[in-house]
Amino acid sequence: MPRTDGASAKPVTPESPVNATVLTPDPDPEVIVFNLKRRYTGVSATVNALVPLQARQWRLAYCGTPLPHGMPGMTLREAIALSRRPPAGRPFRIWHVRRDHEMAAGLWARDVLRLPIRLVFTSAAQHRHGWFPRWLISRMDAVIATTPKAASFVPNTTAVVPHGIDLARFSPPPDKLAAWADSGLPGRYGIGVFGRVRPDKGTDVFVDAMIAALPHLPEVTAVIAGLAQPQHQAYQRELQARIDAAGLHERIRFLGEIPAAEVHRWYQRCLVCVACPRYEPFGLTPFEAAATGCAVICSRTGAFEELVQPGVNGALVDTGDAVGLAQAVRVVLADPVAAVRMGEAARARVVEHFSLEREAAGIGAVYERLFRGD
Repeated sequence: MPRTDGASAKPVTPESPVNATVLTPDPDPEVIVFNLKRRYTGVSATVNALVPLQARQWRLAYCGTPLPHGMPGMTLREAIALSRRPPAGRPFRIWHVRRDHEMAAGLWARDVLRLPIRLVFTSAAQHRHGWFPRWLISRMDAVIATTPKAASFVPNTTAVVPHGIDLARFSPPPDKLAAWADSGLPGRYGIGVFGRVRPDKGTDVFVDAMIAALPHLPEVTAVIAGLAQPQHQAYQRELQARIDAAGLHERIRFLGEIPAAEVHRWYQRCLVCVACPRYEPFGLTPFEAAATGCAVICSRTGAFEELVQPGVNGALVDTGDAVGLAQAVRVVLADPVAAVRMGEAARARVVEHFSLEREAAGIGAVYERLFRGD
């Protein structure tokens, strides 16, 4: 049964960046959540948000790279050693994995080492997987898809559970219209795009749209918050050259990588959030931004069409369409007060359909189904 006693915790020190508690892993967990990738990604953000909530519901431990959630991460070797016997009161442990190499490690542990574990995989990709990932997925004990479209590419889907947002952390500022003043940047209002700086994320689409739109929006400044990895730094330099040539170097700013503990503050400062990737499996950033009261303008990919209600909380544009994006930005920001109302509607949409609690409940139902042997 899910735990009801709450996770062991102690107050966080002021240096602790995100969460309000430091979590102690259960010494005999029924569920081990994995995050073996070193770089902080969207998957990492999902795990980071869920672990504190799941630790209050399940006997839980975490395996992988340290994250701001505050629960120490065991090594894969330690997870294997711990899983040589089932947990008290359960016939097996659940390993919840989200990446190909984690699935492969789980299969090796379950089928070669014969450990008493069951494997749950979360699939977000909205395309046909390669042959090896398809084989790995076919061997999972349960598969959670994050959208109906993702489920259509995974024939053995157990449940569709959308990603959820921490509504306490990602909350609106006291005054959205005045929040930009805290940024230290020019203008009265902010518009931002969040995520890696690279072509598939559509950073160039955003830059071209801002170059077209900002001359008509004199009170607006645009920010690009995200890391350009070494192979994409020439791409960022070329985009900066476009910005400079347009005379907008003060009004279109590259912020670089924002620490995880500070991202929500930039959402709060912005009046509008743009997400314009050419492809996205799910795409958390506009959901997080919407939870802080941002109007959202997104391309038609990922789960964005489930979030955006055109004319109500934002706008949708075709992937790669900088002209359409510029026009949508001009329409939404033509009336900042109306943009605030859109942001309020976006927050309401996330609260109703995409809370972290709903995601944890959906995942928990899959765990229970496995434990019952359904």
